[in-house]
Amino acid sequence: MHYKSAVAGIVWPAVPDDAAARLLALLWQFRQTAHWPPDVLVQHQLRQLTLIVDHALRTVPFYRERLGAAGWRSGDTLTLARLRELPRLTRRDIQDAGSALRSSDIPQQFGAVHESHSSGSTGQPVVVFRTALDTLLWQANTLRDHEWHGRDLSLKFAAIRALAKGAADPPHGAMSSSWGAASGAICTTGPSALLSLDADVSTQITWIKNHAPGYLLTYPGNLAALLENFAQSKERLPGLRAVLTVAETVAPALRTACRDVLGVNIEDVYSSQELGYIALQCPASGQYHIMAESVLVEVLDAAGNPCAVGETGRLVISSLHNYATPLIRYELRDYATVGKPCSCGCTLPTLASINGRERNMVWLPDGNRRWPVLGLLPYREAAPVRQFQMIQRSLQAVEVRLVCDRALTPGEEAQLGEKIRVELGYPFELRFAYYERELPRAANGKFEEFVCAIE
Repeated sequence: MHYKSAVAGIVWPAVPDDAAARLLALLWQFRQTAHWPPDVLVQHQLRQLTLIVDHALRTVPFYRERLGAAGWRSGDTLTLARLRELPRLTRRDIQDAGSALRSSDIPQQFGAVHESHSSGSTGQPVVVFRTALDTLLWQANTLRDHEWHGRDLSLKFAAIRALAKGAADPPHGAMSSSWGAASGAICTTGPSALLSLDADVSTQITWIKNHAPGYLLTYPGNLAALLENFAQSKERLPGLRAVLTVAETVAPALRTACRDVLGVNIEDVYSSQELGYIALQCPASGQYHIMAESVLVEVLDAAGNPCAVGETGRLVISSLHNYATPLIRYELRDYATVGKPCSCGCTLPTLASINGRERNMVWLPDGNRRWPVLGLLPYREAAPVRQFQMIQRSLQAVEVRLVCDRALTPGEEAQLGEKIRVELGYPFELRFAYYERELPRAANGKFEEFVCAIE
């Protein structure tokens, strides 16, 4: 990587401008903190979060009442045990609190304040405020992701994602001279291309082939549709180095399909609009390293106790730097499995997998809930299925949405139904619904294979 110099006549060593210098300083620190002893890292997280909690107590009406009721007093010091005594913050809390969750005294040195709207994929969209400092940390973690995976920033970067009308409409999308604000600030990159997810799959395929990118970013659900088309045509993208995925859970079957069809790996990012980067996939082990410099992550069981390695629990996350809308013990409604110490040598805490949201679990009539691994079902052995989605409507019934090559015979539908019932773990009544081209997505562009819609 050749860093960009802001001083004419000096190309080496590069002299960065102020924005680039901040990013490079953070990136340098990240290289050190990624190898700190875990207990030292936690100590620093708690020191920083103590400042946030004190700020929330003094300047945020919602927290003044909540933290006071929990016995928190200005000058107290957080420990992990004390942190777990503080109440969790839910999406409903954020909705109900409204402006009472915004600080009345946001420090000016944190920069401009902007609204951040969540995707609303849980059915509960929220609005939080963030500052320019949050954006800076987001950009620094973007650079860390590129560095970890050894990406060649001189190549073309292409992204297909949900966008506002007019931003990058099909069939041509939009172009930029760099990979974005983070990469473009510190070095000269290749160009980037952007296309709205409004484009149908055939248009996307043509667009990708025309641009021949080195890296492609999109949602896992959209990638599945692209892979189906590339597999049928037996075409590959010779210059493609990797596919980057965001916003949705990546099933193991999708990773395998991407390697088989395009010959490259998926490199996943776990983030949210409210919190920024939460975890990055490790290129060595495939686990997810938590961005502990930005967030403190708890994985809790049903009783609220920390999960051990290999156990799956609910994610509760505290932002370490949001002074505009403090998010203290924010319950994302996502589930994850605690990882083990990573073979790469990085000591940042790990998640073995991101398992999705509670609404992605099947609800059995006996009250139990489980994760259906629907992506591994051999659909096309039973029927010519191109795309599927299942919506649980009640404790007894599941709607099965399908896009198929042709109308299914009664025998094919029955055979497919039996495979689905086995995977769901119960003889549900299956109601099949057929779509001609593509299954509808949520307004935010996300796609979920299984949704429990029981209130």
